[in-house]
Amino acid sequence: MPNPSRLRAVAVTATALLLSSMVAGCGDDAQDEDLTAQKLSWKDCPAPSQAEGGGSAPSPLPDGDQWQCATMKAPRDWDDPKGDTIDIALIRARTSGDESRRIGSLIFNFGGPGGSGVSTLPAFSAEYAALRTRYDLVSFDPRGVGRSAGVHCENDQQLDAYFQQDGTPDDAAERTALLDNTKDFNAACEKNSAKMLPNVRTTDAARDMDLMRQILGDDRLYYFGISYGTELGGVYAHLFPKNVGRAVFDAVVDPTQTSEQGSLGQAEGFQLALDNFADDCTSKTEDCPVGDTAQDVKDRIAGLLKNLDGKPIPGIFPRELTQSAATNGIAQALYSKDFWEYLTEGLEQAYAGDGKILMLLSDLMNGRNENGEYSNITAANISINCADDKPRYSTAQVQQRLPEFRAASSVFGDFLAWGMVSCTDWPVAGAADHPDVSAPGSAPILVVGNTGDPATPYEGARKMVEALGPGVGVELTYKGQGHGAYGSKNKCVQTAVNGYLLNGKVPAAGTVCS
Repeated sequence: MPNPSRLRAVAVTATALLLSSMVAGCGDDAQDEDLTAQKLSWKDCPAPSQAEGGGSAPSPLPDGDQWQCATMKAPRDWDDPKGDTIDIALIRARTSGDESRRIGSLIFNFGGPGGSGVSTLPAFSAEYAALRTRYDLVSFDPRGVGRSAGVHCENDQQLDAYFQQDGTPDDAAERTALLDNTKDFNAACEKNSAKMLPNVRTTDAARDMDLMRQILGDDRLYYFGISYGTELGGVYAHLFPKNVGRAVFDAVVDPTQTSEQGSLGQAEGFQLALDNFADDCTSKTEDCPVGDTAQDVKDRIAGLLKNLDGKPIPGIFPRELTQSAATNGIAQALYSKDFWEYLTEGLEQAYAGDGKILMLLSDLMNGRNENGEYSNITAANISINCADDKPRYSTAQVQQRLPEFRAASSVFGDFLAWGMVSCTDWPVAGAADHPDVSAPGSAPILVVGNTGDPATPYEGARKMVEALGPGVGVELTYKGQGHGAYGSKNKCVQTAVNGYLLNGKVPAAGTVCS
């Protein structure tokens, strides 16, 4: 889940397709019927919209079953539940096992915020095949995302310029340019999506999930939340503790932090991941092609970024690899150890004056396809974060905190510190300093932390367990690399998670997998 402002998740919109999806997603008529009684019309899934990332319709499942899609009506404003409705896009794979052993629907949120669950679940369904033996696998586009009344800010051409901007200003003129670009982006969000911006908070998405639970026919919510999905799951547990069934949080957001503390934690997390990458490269028997020692690897990366600040190199024509794009690309590669080889190759090429691979990695993070079209992940990411986060930071506050961020990471510190101005001119007030996830009376929630996670540092798992309250959170530690634990295919982690979700067996608190 990063833009030139904040290393969380990113990218943005395609105009005509997104506008048409917004029109289809927002109903203008008030409704009187009980939305919990609605019947979903499941049909074979179409290709994802551009707002969802584009591409082809999902391929059939290994057993030949087709992915099915539907839309659920939800109140646009949960404070006015009888008012206008929006459509929430859903996808499911029916259980592959004996229907008599079916537990219910297992709902996934893959994070961001701003990621499309409709396009993501089929891409990773093989990882969850064991869970499909007793569940229907279900995901959705949260409100403001993709086909679910997706928010729209700038167009593709404007976004190309937005992601090329200098995200680490060095003087007054560069600071003014960054703030002006941020104001322009935020003003475009208000112009194009004003009706939805007050209604994309995490609390709204949590209420959508409880409506979804009821319509899917489950007495309890069975849930798998990843990254931001752990925050969404925690908010759900706080609002509906008695409705929690079996739930797993993986790649855990620290719910006790302000947005500033979260950004500082990410600076430390991405720096740790970069340290681990450098150690791994230089510890192998063959020569590391991007440095002689771990410190040399990091020094050369810092030197590359410094040079790109003043002199970009060719990227993907006609765009150049700027400092911001290179930083994004490096961060993207640190989300998974499987990407480290691409980071090595990308750095090699960049040192030789070719920025294509790092730019491809940056585009992946920003939701840009090879045709220059963007999904709406950045628009949704910023809209949800700014609706959730109450703090608004000034230039002076950022400058005051820069030394602390730089101490946390010489590579990512400035980038993440300046990201704090993203919400400064946002048209909607933020809800709170941090989410409330206290959930007394909830069923146990398995909370999985990864010691090498760059985006959601390991300490967040313990904080989530404490915030959920006594007898609710059960912590499991994975000593690994990358964002998340279950997707690493570590047998110990998967056995513990599957044992809980499939059989209700809660692992011992403090279990460690390596």
